[in-house]
Amino acid sequence: MNAKRLQLLSELVPQARVIGLLVNPNYPGADDMIRGVGEAARAKGLQFNVVKARTEAEIDDAYASLVQLQAHAVIVGNDTFFDGRREQIVSLASQKAIPAIYMAREFVLAGGLTSYGPSIASAYRQVGAYVGRILAGDKPAELPVQQAVKFDLAINARTAKALGLTVPLTLQAIQAIADEVIE
Repeated sequence: MNAKRLQLLSELVPQARVIGLLVNPNYPGADDMIRGVGEAARAKGLQFNVVKARTEAEIDDAYASLVQLQAHAVIVGNDTFFDGRREQIVSLASQKAIPAIYMAREFVLAGGLTSYGPSIASAYRQVGAYVGRILAGDKPAELPVQQAVKFDLAINARTAKALGLTVPLTLQAIQAIADEVIE
């Protein structure tokens, strides 16, 4: 998922040669996330820096580090901690003029640049179907593990313009089919 976010961010910010990844080191998937994005960044010939935050103050410090590292763009890692600090993270990205891609469209609604992630509405439908099967008598232990089947892409055109970004033709085609474009 984060490798795809890197690809989308690279298309939206093609001049970005230094990419940051904001992760919460307490998140169970942090090491896998770092490894996956690092491999994708190296394959694209990009410099890759990880900044870590597990508190509100550390989020501020992480963005200060991104500025010192001269990051041209940042991927905000998956974590409910970050979701709960959405306004702070989007505000810092705006103040520091660092284009960012997020895990959920709510960041874009709050003024973030773009997001790509599993559709929450689709996930709720999957959960409902699962519950229905259990209520019909299926044993939970015998049900297959389900993964996301629908992903949402959201782009905030106003934020792109404020950052001086022109949505490239490849993303304009994607934008035409994006789940949400915020003007």
